[in-house]
Amino acid sequence: MERVGRRKKTKPGPYLLHVELLRDRIAAPDQFPYCLPVVRHLHTLPFHPKVTFFVGENGTGKSALLEALAVSCGLNPEGGSRNFNFTTRSSHSRLDECLRLAKAPALPGDGYFLRAESFYNVATEIERLDAGPGGAPIIGFYGGRSLHEQSHGESFFALFQNRFHGHGLYLMDEPEAALSPQRQLQFLALLHGYCREGSQFVIATHSPFLMAYPDAWIYELTETGIRQVPYTETAHYLVARGFLSNPQRTLAVLLADDESA
Repeated sequence: MERVGRRKKTKPGPYLLHVELLRDRIAAPDQFPYCLPVVRHLHTLPFHPKVTFFVGENGTGKSALLEALAVSCGLNPEGGSRNFNFTTRSSHSRLDECLRLAKAPALPGDGYFLRAESFYNVATEIERLDAGPGGAPIIGFYGGRSLHEQSHGESFFALFQNRFHGHGLYLMDEPEAALSPQRQLQFLALLHGYCREGSQFVIATHSPFLMAYPDAWIYELTETGIRQVPYTETAHYLVARGFLSNPQRTLAVLLADDESA
């Protein structure tokens, strides 16, 4: 059962310093996930003390790397805290076995892995555990209302607003997946508060709203490498700015081929 609360004598982050790929442990570099661009180009990657973003096109390996980091930190690959230990479908890779994490002496008081595509499974596991005997209901730490009885976006926000706190290490794969633009901005405010209380975040995202968080490190993953980029040089920002500045022009170009077919 999930136990929530700060450990004694915890200190503010950072908790993760860097990740190193142990390339000599890769036996089949042409197989998934070792053939992904992020693995081909990964050597040593430092983490920002507060917020690190992984951004890039689909298929570059953002989710695979984040999942491996979560497993290396003792978190359930389908999501949840260290005390979740369930498997709906065992599909996570063994990339974690090829990673070495450098950690600070300070221990986080909490840890959580949000995987947007499997948060439904986490909600189901919470209901299963709460149906059993003993202990306070786990759902109380998520706001007290069944996550299945809320919209997808509301359940995500219940997690962010109620379950997270200071002195935590939080790994998040596409937390914007269920959030409206307004909710994404509200999430930024929550994230800022948790960072001020000593938490550290590593986030894979496609959202130009989230990656605007000031002073974060943004790693852009491409077929040709991994590079740290300023927010305004990310492809996500440039595409969003170009579209919103003149949607009619962009749509005219995109739809021209369909009309001529």
